Amino acid sequence: MPRANRFYLPGQIWHITHRCHRQQFLLKFLRDRRLWHRWLFEARKRYGLCVLDYIGTSNHIHLLVRDHGEGEIARSMQLVSGRVAQAYNQRKRRKGAFWEDRYHATAIESGEHLARCLVYIDLNMVRAGAVTHPAAWPVSGYREIQSQPKRYRIIDTPALHEALGLNGNSELSHIHREWVEQALKEAKLQRDTRWSQTVAVGSQTFVEGVQEQLGSRAQARQVEDAGDATCLRESPAAYIANLGPENVALTPN
Repeated sequence: MPRANRFYLPGQIWHITHRCHRQQFLLKFLRDRRLWHRWLFEARKRYGLCVLDYIGTSNHIHLLVRDHGEGEIARSMQLVSGRVAQAYNQRKRRKGAFWEDRYHATAIESGEHLARCLVYIDLNMVRAGAVTHPAAWPVSGYREIQSQPKRYRIIDTPALHEALGLNGNSELSHIHREWVEQALKEAKLQRDTRWSQTVAVGSQTFVEGVQEQLGSRAQARQVEDAGDATCLRESPAAYIANLGPENVALTPN
């Protein structure tokens, strides 16, 4: 299978997707998703990973992170993925890969495009038919934004507030809840590959800026007008991002 592309530019916000090996439901048990969550917290503590949103599903994960340019994303992914895989294989007396070879990273422009990506991540398991509301899925950034835990807090709320372009008096949880409820009301649940199969999503100026910064690494990648956003598309074979059947009946537990 072609390898997923991943690029990091200091200061950029990245939507990371990583799926289980061969689209298997290796995270179908809540205990394994909670283990992934605990190691994500450890990555934030050890390396200063700036997490803006996340969700652990039954066969893949989503992370929304800001890159500080200190290698914290790569180190965090190695730590979390490695420890989860090791624990699972030991418990199941299993050998072999737990994750697909590489994870994919899409640069997301701050502001309105980030807000739409945030909602898209939060509605992942609603799209899958596992729950009717994101609050019902335990391992998710939605629940953390709505009710910040006293311990094991992962999301950097001030950083998310700033990246969304909210003024200092805005209540993040209230605005975030309104965005999600509006998307549910309008039944905006269709899968949108822009958030997981492209190199960058945002305004034309933003996307062209990412393309310029990537230089030769962005060769053969086309800037595409997608109506309400501009994308820097991968070459067709760069990443096969079918994250498994999203209409399979799953349960949060």
